Amino acid sequence: MKTTILISLLFLFSACGENQDWKIYGGNKEGNRFSTLSQINTSNVKELKVAWTFNTGENTDSLNSFGDMQCQPIVVNGIMYGTSPAMKLFALDASNGKPLWKFDPFSSALTKQRSHAIRGVAYWEDGNDKRILYGVGPRLLAINAANGEPIKSFGKMGEVDLHEGLGDKETLGHEVKDLSVKITSPGIIFKDLIIIGSTVSEAGDAAPGYIRAFNVITGKLVWVFHTIPLPGEYGYETWPKDAYKKMGGANVWAGLVLDQKRGMVYAGTGSPSSDFYGGDRKGQNLFANCILALDASTGKRVWHYQTVHHDLWDRDLPCQPNLVTINIKGKKVDALAQATKDGLIFLLNRETGEPIFPINEVKVIDTSSLAGEQPWPTQPIPTKPLPFSIQELTESNITHRTPEARAYVMNRFLNSRTGSKYMPPSLEGTLYFGLGGGAEWGGNATDPEGILYLNANNMLWFIQMRTALASSSSTYVRGETLFKTSCVTCHGGLEKNEAPAVKSQEIPRLIDIGKRLSRDQIGSILSTGKGRMPSFKHFSKEDVNEIIDYLLADAKTYASKADIKLLAKNQKPMDLNSQKVKTDEFPYAPAYISNGINQFRDHENYPAVSGPWGTLNAINLNTGDPIWQVPLGEYPDLVKKGLRNTGTENHGGPLATSGGLIFIAATYDQKLRAFDKKTGKILWEQLLPAGGFATPITYMIKGKQYIAIAAGGTRYKLKPGGSYISFALPSSQ
Repeated sequence: MKTTILISLLFLFSACGENQDWKIYGGNKEGNRFSTLSQINTSNVKELKVAWTFNTGENTDSLNSFGDMQCQPIVVNGIMYGTSPAMKLFALDASNGKPLWKFDPFSSALTKQRSHAIRGVAYWEDGNDKRILYGVGPRLLAINAANGEPIKSFGKMGEVDLHEGLGDKETLGHEVKDLSVKITSPGIIFKDLIIIGSTVSEAGDAAPGYIRAFNVITGKLVWVFHTIPLPGEYGYETWPKDAYKKMGGANVWAGLVLDQKRGMVYAGTGSPSSDFYGGDRKGQNLFANCILALDASTGKRVWHYQTVHHDLWDRDLPCQPNLVTINIKGKKVDALAQATKDGLIFLLNRETGEPIFPINEVKVIDTSSLAGEQPWPTQPIPTKPLPFSIQELTESNITHRTPEARAYVMNRFLNSRTGSKYMPPSLEGTLYFGLGGGAEWGGNATDPEGILYLNANNMLWFIQMRTALASSSSTYVRGETLFKTSCVTCHGGLEKNEAPAVKSQEIPRLIDIGKRLSRDQIGSILSTGKGRMPSFKHFSKEDVNEIIDYLLADAKTYASKADIKLLAKNQKPMDLNSQKVKTDEFPYAPAYISNGINQFRDHENYPAVSGPWGTLNAINLNTGDPIWQVPLGEYPDLVKKGLRNTGTENHGGPLATSGGLIFIAATYDQKLRAFDKKTGKILWEQLLPAGGFATPITYMIKGKQYIAIAAGGTRYKLKPGGSYISFALPSSQ
């Protein structure tokens, strides 16, 4: 009761004095990560000090880590709402960091602990009814903002099943209730609707990535947009017949933005599942890899623009679009800017979807060495703005860091396919840019002058395809086949000689997993999921046991088990459940799978190309021209050796302010930095207690401006953390 009274007083007090909130993920419904606050500016930012720290008490050590904390909190009426590494929702007094309440979504003994990224929460209010909505596993929760209690009139006792609206056995031919569906980036509020995307599996068991709207008050489903069209819907003909019954993905996992005046919601979709092979989904594949404009009230398509046709490279649209107003030859134009994983910016008219600057359909490699694959013959390339990250690997941009590093990378370069980023994946193996930045999920900032600020990565990836079929000369067993069709894409294989140079990837290799986890621990993770890994509840108990058998035994021991049943000895796709050949059923089993999502680095775990490896960029959207590009981040060990300004891989986005500043963390060296918006010069930096792999926010209470960020660490195997930190000027404290 006391907590409720205190929060009510804070709501009342916020109406007095000089206050400015950060009410929405991305800063506003346009997703611009921009604030008009200017108390902290280029002349005084060097004086910025820690104002308060809130420690969630989680992620205390590597053995008890839930993964890096990616949440961009919101501040409403002086109260900060965010999530902890263990996915608990909390409310703080944003002026001092003192906790007001905390909600544990796993307090029920019936609810299993899960772990996945939560990048933010949504807020809705109507009079005294104030709600926080966020996703935990396959649930959308509505929580009372005043006391942290579930709103039991929403859905079923305060939650909605995220499988709702995805179809049923009658529609799809298979059940969806046990498939992995979760929300990593929060939904967007339009009137009494919360419009959401989802994160789904990227393998053959992926749920459809439909965009849906639920009533904020009741939790009832209001509309669904089918990103993989059903018969009779626009775009159905861009897939094979009945593709919606076996194909999943084409999901919006990076968040949505809203034009309130037009009543239009915008989103960027991901690739179809499974990644890297499209022989069974011939065609353009709408609405995968699309910028979508929908009527926010009904979900009806207004326009779309596809950024990659028939995606074979996992080039999801990785961040919210930015809604901006730009000046084109003296005329104001409401526009949308969408950055991509491969370093492009699609700048479109927000009303019509027409390009602001010409976008050419360029002929690309349209042949593949993989049986059945038919790559799309052209791809869209904007003439402006120019790419902001490296587009093609050549011998000249291979690392020169040391002779040993160059020799190591050159060996892979000379023995791999290289060249166009549109080369179809192959059995030989290909080096690519653009599988994981260019742009990232932290999002981008834009200011009222039409300047776009974005961080980017120049990281190299190695993709090698392999047959997923049973070989006539090999004995393939159930656990191995399940593993290769469901796990290899992310984790890679178990072969000892396959261990990559990268020893600090976000996704762990599973070689010798039995030395780190028990059988029960592996089974628990398969059941509930962890981090980016989805749950595999749709697998039978027998299937789970077979996978664990395969993981815990070496290949020779496993293949010699007396009770193992052979699946087949032919070259056809295998039915994992009935041992019959299948091509049109679910889960979908592609003929080819990749070696995993492998970032390729040198022998000492540094990026394989010449720097800068990470950058911060300013681009004038009025002209399409770059303004500046500077390295973002340092490797402390290289700095000690005199090698500076390398940049590092970075995850988390920028914040722009009227004080002439860009704030961003995101880097390997665990620092929060402030850059001069005009020049890209670093004006201030602060070492965080753990990596800041989230996007900072700013707000004002009682005339004092704060900069706040989540410091959750763990990425790149850095030390874990679970703190929110707020900074202010000493003179304003």
